[in-house]
Amino acid sequence: MTIAAPLSSRIAVIAVAMMFGLTYSLTAALIALDLARAGLGEAWIGANAAMHAVGVLAMAFLLPRLVVRIGIRRMVILALGVAAAVMATFPALPLIWLWFPLRILLGAASEVLFVLSEYWTNSLSTEATRARAMAAYTAAMSLGFAMGPLVLSVVGSAGAAPFLVGSGIALLAALFIASPRVVAPGFDKPSHGSPLHFMRLAPVAMAAVAVNAAIETAGLSFLALYAVQLGWAEGEATQLMSCMLVGAILLQLPIGWLADKMDRMALVRILALAAALGALAWPWVLASPVLTYVLLFCWGGAFVGIYTLMLAVVGSRFGGAELVGIYAAMGFVWGIGALAGPVLAGFSMELAPHGLAVFCAAACLAFLASTRIGRR
Repeated sequence: MTIAAPLSSRIAVIAVAMMFGLTYSLTAALIALDLARAGLGEAWIGANAAMHAVGVLAMAFLLPRLVVRIGIRRMVILALGVAAAVMATFPALPLIWLWFPLRILLGAASEVLFVLSEYWTNSLSTEATRARAMAAYTAAMSLGFAMGPLVLSVVGSAGAAPFLVGSGIALLAALFIASPRVVAPGFDKPSHGSPLHFMRLAPVAMAAVAVNAAIETAGLSFLALYAVQLGWAEGEATQLMSCMLVGAILLQLPIGWLADKMDRMALVRILALAAALGALAWPWVLASPVLTYVLLFCWGGAFVGIYTLMLAVVGSRFGGAELVGIYAAMGFVWGIGALAGPVLAGFSMELAPHGLAVFCAAACLAFLASTRIGRR
Protein backbone atom coordinates (compact mmCIF):
# COMPACT_ATOMS: atom_id res chain seq x y z
CA MET A 1 0.00 0.00 0.00
CA THR A 2 1.42 3.39 -0.94
CA ILE A 3 1.52 6.43 1.30
CA ALA A 4 -1.23 8.05 -0.78
CA ALA A 5 -3.52 5.06 -0.54
CA PRO A 6 -4.31 5.42 3.18
CA LEU A 7 -5.00 9.14 2.66
CA SER A 8 -7.31 8.36 -0.25
CA SER A 9 -9.07 5.74 1.84
CA ARG A 10 -9.53 8.14 4.74
CA ILE A 11 -10.96 10.79 2.44
CA ALA A 12 -13.22 8.16 0.90
CA VAL A 13 -14.65 7.01 4.21
CA ILE A 14 -15.20 10.64 5.24
CA ALA A 15 -17.16 11.09 2.01
CA VAL A 16 -19.28 8.01 2.77
CA ALA A 17 -20.04 9.23 6.30
CA MET A 18 -21.04 12.63 4.96
CA MET A 19 -23.24 11.01 2.31
CA PHE A 20 -25.11 9.07 4.99
CA GLY A 21 -25.86 12.28 6.88
CA LEU A 22 -26.76 14.17 3.70
CA THR A 23 -29.02 11.41 2.38
CA TYR A 24 -30.96 11.30 5.63
CA SER A 25 -31.25 15.02 6.38
CA LEU A 26 -31.99 16.11 2.80
CA THR A 27 -34.64 13.54 2.00
CA ALA A 28 -36.38 13.61 5.41
CA ALA A 29 -37.29 17.27 5.09
CA LEU A 30 -37.72 17.30 1.32
CA ILE A 31 -40.07 14.32 1.06
CA ALA A 32 -42.20 15.59 3.95
CA LEU A 33 -42.60 18.99 2.27
CA ASP A 34 -43.48 17.43 -1.09
CA LEU A 35 -46.04 15.08 0.45
CA ALA A 36 -47.63 18.01 2.29
CA ARG A 37 -47.83 19.97 -0.97
CA ALA A 38 -49.51 16.93 -2.54
CA GLY A 39 -52.26 17.19 0.08
CA LEU A 40 -51.30 14.28 2.35
CA GLY A 41 -51.89 14.64 6.08
CA GLU A 42 -49.44 14.16 8.93
CA ALA A 43 -50.40 10.50 9.37
CA TRP A 44 -49.43 9.64 5.78
CA ILE A 45 -46.25 11.71 6.00
CA GLY A 46 -45.32 9.89 9.22
CA ALA A 47 -46.07 6.54 7.63
CA ASN A 48 -43.79 7.36 4.72
CA ALA A 49 -41.00 8.39 7.10
CA ALA A 50 -41.43 5.07 8.91
CA MET A 51 -40.60 3.28 5.63
CA HIS A 52 -37.05 4.57 5.97
CA ALA A 53 -36.79 2.77 9.30
CA VAL A 54 -38.22 -0.38 7.71
CA GLY A 55 -35.39 -0.34 5.16
CA VAL A 56 -32.84 0.17 7.94
CA LEU A 57 -34.20 -2.70 10.02
CA ALA A 58 -34.37 -5.08 7.04
CA MET A 59 -30.80 -4.35 5.97
CA ALA A 60 -29.56 -4.86 9.54
CA PHE A 61 -30.42 -8.56 9.12
CA LEU A 62 -28.94 -8.91 5.61
CA LEU A 63 -25.78 -6.80 5.67
CA PRO A 64 -23.40 -9.02 7.72
CA ARG A 65 -23.81 -11.82 5.14
CA LEU A 66 -24.02 -9.66 2.01
CA VAL A 67 -20.84 -7.71 2.70
CA VAL A 68 -18.75 -10.89 2.92
CA ARG A 69 -19.95 -12.02 -0.51
CA ILE A 70 -19.89 -8.66 -2.27
CA GLY A 71 -17.12 -6.77 -0.46
CA ILE A 72 -17.09 -3.38 1.23
CA ARG A 73 -16.11 -1.27 -1.78
CA ARG A 74 -18.75 -2.77 -4.08
CA MET A 75 -21.42 -2.65 -1.37
CA VAL A 76 -20.74 1.04 -0.75
CA ILE A 77 -20.73 1.83 -4.48
CA LEU A 78 -23.97 -0.13 -4.88
CA ALA A 79 -25.59 1.71 -1.95
CA LEU A 80 -24.53 5.10 -3.33
CA GLY A 81 -25.87 4.10 -6.75
CA VAL A 82 -29.19 3.01 -5.26
CA ALA A 83 -29.44 6.23 -3.23
CA ALA A 84 -28.69 8.32 -6.33
CA ALA A 85 -31.24 6.43 -8.44
CA VAL A 86 -33.93 6.61 -5.75
CA MET A 87 -33.46 10.35 -5.17
CA ALA A 88 -33.67 10.99 -8.93
CA THR A 89 -36.79 8.82 -9.20
CA PHE A 90 -38.86 10.53 -6.50
CA PRO A 91 -39.80 13.64 -8.56
CA ALA A 92 -40.32 11.53 -11.70
CA LEU A 93 -43.11 9.42 -10.18
CA PRO A 94 -46.55 11.04 -10.11
CA LEU A 95 -48.03 8.18 -8.08
CA ILE A 96 -47.34 9.04 -4.44
CA TRP A 97 -47.92 5.48 -3.23
CA LEU A 98 -44.77 4.44 -5.12
CA TRP A 99 -42.78 6.74 -2.83
CA PHE A 100 -43.29 4.24 0.00
CA PRO A 101 -41.20 1.36 -1.51
CA LEU A 102 -38.68 3.96 -2.70
CA ARG A 103 -38.30 5.15 0.88
CA ILE A 104 -37.61 1.55 1.98
CA LEU A 105 -34.82 1.30 -0.61
CA LEU A 106 -33.39 4.61 0.55
CA GLY A 107 -33.41 3.41 4.16
CA ALA A 108 -31.62 0.19 3.19
CA ALA A 109 -28.97 2.15 1.25
CA SER A 110 -28.49 4.50 4.19
CA GLU A 111 -27.94 1.56 6.54
CA VAL A 112 -25.21 0.21 4.27
CA LEU A 113 -23.44 3.59 4.22
CA PHE A 114 -23.89 3.99 7.98
CA VAL A 115 -22.51 0.59 8.96
CA LEU A 116 -19.73 0.17 6.42
CA SER A 117 -18.37 3.69 6.89
CA GLU A 118 -18.09 2.95 10.62
CA TYR A 119 -16.33 -0.35 9.98
CA TRP A 120 -14.07 1.15 7.31
CA THR A 121 -13.03 4.00 9.63
CA ASN A 122 -12.25 1.52 12.40
CA SER A 123 -10.14 -0.63 10.06
CA LEU A 124 -7.98 2.38 9.12
CA SER A 125 -7.11 3.20 12.74
CA THR A 126 -4.75 1.76 15.31
CA GLU A 127 -5.60 1.25 18.96
CA ALA A 128 -3.62 4.38 19.84
CA THR A 129 -5.62 6.57 17.44
CA ARG A 130 -8.97 4.76 17.30
CA ALA A 131 -10.98 7.34 19.27
CA ARG A 132 -9.63 10.21 17.17
CA ALA A 133 -10.48 8.32 13.98
CA MET A 134 -14.03 7.67 15.13
CA ALA A 135 -14.31 11.31 16.25
CA ALA A 136 -13.40 12.45 12.73
CA TYR A 137 -16.00 10.02 11.39
CA THR A 138 -18.74 11.35 13.68
CA ALA A 139 -17.84 14.95 12.84
CA ALA A 140 -18.06 14.15 9.12
CA MET A 141 -21.45 12.48 9.59
CA SER A 142 -22.72 15.51 11.54
CA LEU A 143 -21.43 17.77 8.77
CA GLY A 144 -23.42 15.68 6.30
CA PHE A 145 -26.53 16.22 8.41
CA ALA A 146 -25.89 19.97 8.25
CA MET A 147 -25.48 19.87 4.45
CA GLY A 148 -29.06 18.71 3.86
CA PRO A 149 -30.73 21.92 5.06
CA LEU A 150 -27.97 23.90 3.32
CA VAL A 151 -28.83 22.31 -0.03
CA LEU A 152 -32.49 23.14 0.49
CA SER A 153 -31.68 26.74 1.40
CA VAL A 154 -29.67 27.16 -1.81
CA VAL A 155 -31.79 25.34 -4.42
CA GLY A 156 -35.18 25.44 -2.65
CA SER A 157 -37.51 22.59 -1.80
CA ALA A 158 -39.81 22.71 -4.83
CA GLY A 159 -39.45 20.68 -8.00
CA ALA A 160 -36.85 18.12 -8.99
CA ALA A 161 -33.73 20.27 -8.42
CA PRO A 162 -32.99 19.35 -4.77
CA PHE A 163 -33.51 15.65 -5.49
CA LEU A 164 -31.18 15.82 -8.49
CA VAL A 165 -28.53 17.70 -6.52
CA GLY A 166 -28.55 14.99 -3.85
CA SER A 167 -28.43 12.32 -6.55
CA GLY A 168 -25.49 13.99 -8.26
CA ILE A 169 -23.51 14.25 -5.01
CA ALA A 170 -24.10 10.54 -4.34
CA LEU A 171 -22.84 9.64 -7.84
CA LEU A 172 -19.70 11.74 -7.37
CA ALA A 173 -19.03 9.95 -4.07
CA ALA A 174 -19.51 6.57 -5.81
CA LEU A 175 -17.00 7.53 -8.53
CA PHE A 176 -14.47 8.52 -5.87
CA ILE A 177 -14.93 5.25 -3.95
CA ALA A 178 -14.38 3.35 -7.21
CA SER A 179 -10.89 4.83 -7.57
CA PRO A 180 -8.14 2.15 -7.45
CA ARG A 181 -6.26 4.38 -4.99
CA VAL A 182 -8.97 3.74 -2.39
CA VAL A 183 -8.21 0.64 -0.34
CA ALA A 184 -11.09 -1.18 1.39
CA PRO A 185 -10.75 -3.86 4.11
CA GLY A 186 -11.76 -7.46 3.55
CA PHE A 187 -13.00 -10.38 5.66
CA ASP A 188 -11.66 -13.82 6.44
CA LYS A 189 -14.98 -15.50 7.20
CA PRO A 190 -18.70 -14.70 7.18
CA SER A 191 -20.58 -13.64 10.27
CA HIS A 192 -23.49 -15.67 11.60
CA GLY A 193 -26.28 -14.51 13.85
CA SER A 194 -29.22 -12.14 13.96
CA PRO A 195 -29.13 -8.55 15.27
CA LEU A 196 -30.29 -9.94 18.63
CA HIS A 197 -27.13 -12.04 18.80
CA PHE A 198 -24.93 -9.02 18.20
CA MET A 199 -26.91 -6.91 20.67
CA ARG A 200 -26.02 -9.42 23.38
CA LEU A 201 -22.34 -9.13 22.47
CA ALA A 202 -22.25 -5.35 23.05
CA PRO A 203 -25.22 -4.31 25.23
CA VAL A 204 -23.70 -1.03 26.47
CA ALA A 205 -22.99 0.09 22.90
CA MET A 206 -26.60 -0.70 21.99
CA ALA A 207 -27.81 1.39 24.92
CA ALA A 208 -25.63 4.29 23.76
CA VAL A 209 -27.09 4.13 20.25
CA ALA A 210 -30.68 3.92 21.51
CA VAL A 211 -30.19 6.96 23.76
CA ASN A 212 -28.41 8.88 21.00
CA ALA A 213 -31.19 8.24 18.48
CA ALA A 214 -34.00 8.93 20.95
CA ILE A 215 -32.59 12.25 22.15
CA GLU A 216 -31.44 13.34 18.69
CA THR A 217 -34.84 12.82 17.09
CA ALA A 218 -36.64 14.25 20.12
CA GLY A 219 -34.44 17.34 20.01
CA LEU A 220 -35.05 17.85 16.30
CA SER A 221 -38.78 17.62 16.95
CA PHE A 222 -39.20 19.59 20.16
CA LEU A 223 -36.20 21.74 21.15
CA ALA A 224 -37.34 24.78 19.16
CA LEU A 225 -40.89 24.36 20.47
CA TYR A 226 -39.59 24.06 24.03
CA ALA A 227 -37.59 27.29 23.63
CA VAL A 228 -40.62 29.11 22.18
CA GLN A 229 -42.69 28.04 25.19
CA LEU A 230 -40.03 29.61 27.41
CA GLY A 231 -40.29 32.94 25.60
CA TRP A 232 -37.82 32.67 22.70
CA ALA A 233 -38.74 34.10 19.30
CA GLU A 234 -39.40 31.37 16.75
CA GLY A 235 -36.49 32.36 14.49
CA GLU A 236 -33.99 32.35 17.36
CA ALA A 237 -35.38 29.11 18.74
CA THR A 238 -34.72 27.29 15.47
CA GLN A 239 -31.06 28.39 15.63
CA LEU A 240 -30.51 26.39 18.81
CA MET A 241 -30.28 23.12 16.89
CA SER A 242 -27.61 24.65 14.65
CA CYS A 243 -25.63 25.70 17.72
CA MET A 244 -25.87 22.18 19.14
CA LEU A 245 -24.85 20.68 15.79
CA VAL A 246 -21.78 22.93 15.55
CA GLY A 247 -20.71 21.77 19.00
CA ALA A 248 -21.25 18.16 17.95
CA ILE A 249 -18.91 18.68 14.98
CA LEU A 250 -16.15 20.80 16.52
CA LEU A 251 -15.81 19.07 19.89
CA GLN A 252 -15.47 15.51 18.61
CA LEU A 253 -11.77 15.79 17.75
CA PRO A 254 -10.68 17.06 21.21
CA ILE A 255 -12.90 14.43 22.84
CA GLY A 256 -11.32 11.76 20.62
CA TRP A 257 -7.82 13.00 21.43
CA LEU A 258 -8.59 12.85 25.16
CA ALA A 259 -10.07 9.36 24.83
CA ASP A 260 -6.84 8.07 23.29
CA LYS A 261 -4.99 9.32 26.40
CA MET A 262 -7.24 7.85 29.13
CA ASP A 263 -9.68 5.06 29.87
CA ARG A 264 -12.43 5.39 27.26
CA MET A 265 -15.27 3.98 29.34
CA ALA A 266 -14.39 6.35 32.19
CA LEU A 267 -14.66 9.26 29.75
CA VAL A 268 -17.97 7.88 28.43
CA ARG A 269 -19.37 7.98 31.96
CA ILE A 270 -18.11 11.53 32.49
CA LEU A 271 -19.76 12.67 29.25
CA ALA A 272 -23.03 10.90 30.15
CA LEU A 273 -23.12 12.61 33.56
CA ALA A 274 -22.26 15.99 31.99
CA ALA A 275 -25.02 15.55 29.40
CA ALA A 276 -27.56 14.67 32.11
CA LEU A 277 -26.62 17.66 34.27
CA GLY A 278 -26.59 19.93 31.24
CA ALA A 279 -30.11 18.89 30.27
CA LEU A 280 -31.33 19.48 33.83
CA ALA A 281 -29.89 23.01 33.62
CA TRP A 282 -31.94 23.95 30.54
CA PRO A 283 -34.93 25.41 32.46
CA TRP A 284 -32.68 28.00 34.13
CA VAL A 285 -30.04 28.58 31.44
CA LEU A 286 -32.56 29.26 28.66
CA ALA A 287 -33.38 32.55 30.41
CA SER A 288 -30.02 33.87 29.12
CA PRO A 289 -29.24 33.68 25.36
CA VAL A 290 -25.47 33.75 25.91
CA LEU A 291 -25.52 30.96 28.48
CA THR A 292 -27.92 28.98 26.29
CA TYR A 293 -25.64 29.01 23.26
CA VAL A 294 -22.59 28.11 25.36
CA LEU A 295 -24.39 25.27 27.12
CA LEU A 296 -25.94 23.80 23.96
CA PHE A 297 -22.62 24.00 22.11
CA CYS A 298 -20.90 22.03 24.88
CA TRP A 299 -23.89 19.74 25.43
CA GLY A 300 -24.02 18.78 21.75
CA GLY A 301 -20.34 17.84 21.84
CA ALA A 302 -20.65 15.83 25.06
CA PHE A 303 -23.81 14.03 24.01
CA VAL A 304 -22.53 13.02 20.56
CA GLY A 305 -19.16 12.20 22.14
CA ILE A 306 -20.81 9.29 23.97
CA TYR A 307 -21.68 7.71 20.64
CA THR A 308 -18.24 8.44 19.21
CA LEU A 309 -16.43 6.75 22.08
CA MET A 310 -18.70 3.71 22.07
CA LEU A 311 -17.81 3.21 18.40
CA ALA A 312 -14.14 3.22 19.41
CA VAL A 313 -14.71 0.87 22.37
CA VAL A 314 -16.57 -1.65 20.20
CA GLY A 315 -13.96 -1.32 17.44
CA SER A 316 -11.17 -2.18 19.88
CA ARG A 317 -12.91 -5.35 21.10
CA PHE A 318 -14.29 -6.86 17.89
CA GLY A 319 -13.17 -7.20 14.30
CA GLY A 320 -13.96 -8.57 10.85
CA ALA A 321 -17.47 -9.56 9.85
CA GLU A 322 -18.43 -9.80 13.52
CA LEU A 323 -17.80 -6.06 13.91
CA VAL A 324 -19.95 -5.41 10.83
CA GLY A 325 -22.72 -7.43 12.50
CA ILE A 326 -22.43 -5.36 15.68
CA TYR A 327 -22.45 -2.08 13.76
CA ALA A 328 -25.48 -3.32 11.78
CA ALA A 329 -27.24 -4.17 15.04
CA MET A 330 -26.41 -0.64 16.23
CA GLY A 331 -28.19 0.65 13.12
CA PHE A 332 -31.15 -1.58 14.00
CA VAL A 333 -31.23 -0.16 17.54
CA TRP A 334 -30.87 3.37 16.16
CA GLY A 335 -34.09 2.86 14.20
CA ILE A 336 -35.91 1.71 17.33
CA GLY A 337 -34.62 4.66 19.35
CA ALA A 338 -35.55 7.11 16.58
CA LEU A 339 -39.10 5.80 16.60
CA ALA A 340 -39.46 5.85 20.40
CA GLY A 341 -37.69 9.14 21.20
CA PRO A 342 -40.20 11.68 19.84
CA VAL A 343 -43.13 9.73 21.29
CA LEU A 344 -41.65 9.61 24.80
CA ALA A 345 -40.46 13.22 24.63
CA GLY A 346 -43.86 14.44 23.47
CA PHE A 347 -45.56 12.55 26.28
CA SER A 348 -43.10 14.06 28.79
CA MET A 349 -43.80 17.59 27.51
CA GLU A 350 -47.52 17.03 27.95
CA LEU A 351 -46.96 16.01 31.57
CA ALA A 352 -44.68 18.91 32.54
CA PRO A 353 -43.50 22.26 31.08
CA HIS A 354 -39.87 21.11 31.26
CA GLY A 355 -40.62 17.56 30.17
CA LEU A 356 -38.07 17.65 27.33
CA ALA A 357 -35.24 18.50 29.72
CA VAL A 358 -36.33 15.80 32.16
CA PHE A 359 -36.61 13.23 29.36
CA CYS A 360 -33.10 13.97 28.02
CA ALA A 361 -31.55 13.92 31.48
CA ALA A 362 -33.33 10.68 32.42
CA ALA A 363 -32.18 9.00 29.20
CA CYS A 364 -28.55 10.00 29.85
CA LEU A 365 -28.72 8.79 33.46
CA ALA A 366 -30.28 5.52 32.35
CA PHE A 367 -27.39 5.02 29.94
CA LEU A 368 -24.91 5.86 32.71
CA ALA A 369 -26.51 3.14 34.84
CA SER A 370 -26.27 0.70 31.93
CA THR A 371 -22.49 1.15 31.79
CA ARG A 372 -22.25 -0.05 35.39
CA ILE A 373 -24.53 -3.03 34.74
CA GLY A 374 -22.62 -3.89 31.55
CA ARG A 375 -19.30 -3.84 33.39
CA ARG A 376 -20.60 -6.32 35.96
